[in-house]
Amino acid sequence: MSILVLQHADYDVPGALGDMLRDHGHRMRVLRLDHGQALPPDLDDVDGVVSLGGPMNVDQVDEFPWMKLEMDLLQAAHAAGMGVVGVCLGAQLLAAALGGEVKAMDAPELGFAPVKQTFMGTMDPLYAGIPWETPQFHLHGQQVTQLPPEGVPLAGSRQCKVQAFRVGLTTYGFQYHFEWDRAQIRTAAKDPIFAREGMNGEIDRQCDEHYDTYRRVGLRLAERIAMLLFPIDKR
Repeated sequence: MSILVLQHADYDVPGALGDMLRDHGHRMRVLRLDHGQALPPDLDDVDGVVSLGGPMNVDQVDEFPWMKLEMDLLQAAHAAGMGVVGVCLGAQLLAAALGGEVKAMDAPELGFAPVKQTFMGTMDPLYAGIPWETPQFHLHGQQVTQLPPEGVPLAGSRQCKVQAFRVGLTTYGFQYHFEWDRAQIRTAAKDPIFAREGMNGEIDRQCDEHYDTYRRVGLRLAERIAMLLFPIDKR
């Protein structure tokens, strides 16, 4: 049994979340659908699913047909009551798979910006011990504009109303990257979009200001995910 991790870019590895899951005794099976690897035929040997970020957009399913297969799997894992986590692109795929809507933003959200929990977020067990407002790292030009049926908004930012959501008890989406370390952030900041938006060198300055808090909060969230969504005693 293993947690299925769906990775969509070389630099977008599970990071702190993967480290925490391993520390809690889980084995991870990382698949690259964008490299032609196939999904398992069923969920019999799967403990849970994590869908990571990537440069694709949900509306590019014709260009990347594997995204439809991934959304079908996310829907099946949710229906089975498994722990399911989507991050950035993964959150958008998850929202779309469960009946929500994802659309382009007026302007991309880049770099560190504060994310504030909603009232429901302050009461969600996954956010226990996490301040109501925290600096998080953003790299996205699309957003969830309509939550799936029964979706609960947990956090938002000035540019993006839905930064985190929950559907049911064990399915969560996070638009922001809580799982990256500083090296991943620096790699992501090489994306040409930062230069186009006049942010050359800005990410290093932001890291100096926010990274310590960001990392501490990210580890706390990763720990809560490992404990509550993928408890080892339920394997």
